[in-house]
Amino acid sequence: MLNISKKIFLASKSPRRRELLSELQIPFKTIEIKVEETVPDEILSSETALFLAEKKAKECEVDGEDDIIITADTIVIYGGEILGKPIDFKEAEFMLKKLSGKVHEVITGVCLKSKRGLESFQVKTYVEFDILTQEQINFYINEFKPFDKAGAYGIQEWIGMIGIRKIEGDYFNVVGLPLFELHKRLSKYISHT
Repeated sequence: MLNISKKIFLASKSPRRRELLSELQIPFKTIEIKVEETVPDEILSSETALFLAEKKAKECEVDGEDDIIITADTIVIYGGEILGKPIDFKEAEFMLKKLSGKVHEVITGVCLKSKRGLESFQVKTYVEFDILTQEQINFYINEFKPFDKAGAYGIQEWIGMIGIRKIEGDYFNVVGLPLFELHKRLSKYISHT
């Protein structure tokens, strides 16, 4: 049984983040926010996820003294370039070919907002793809339509099972929420009894 001294809200439209947070066995409610995900030119690619998580948090209003709002943003970086969500088959194919046989970074920025202010952190995971064949790329895009996923893939899907050789870091971070670090940060409000 869990004793929660705070009310926790996840400000995200992502079904993957909702599912991941529920796996921690922490009661929470979901709220949706609309934020223009634009980033000033002076923000480094490695700081983009954290910037966007904080931007989302600033759009949220904390009502109660016991409320904590969680916001997050995940990006894929290869060669210093951010690979966003592909708009169509051609762009998804381009991204997967770029990642094929290479190592890239996945960074998730997370922000916890309460009446006391913002607590922000980010987690980086290195992901190495095996060399993907054209047939594998075609099948994955046609069957799984990864147009809502940064870098045009979901590690938890078929492409991750057959195409990812190795990861270094938090697997759940690549899915969209670094559960180990998030749980550590939330643990001051949670007791397991």
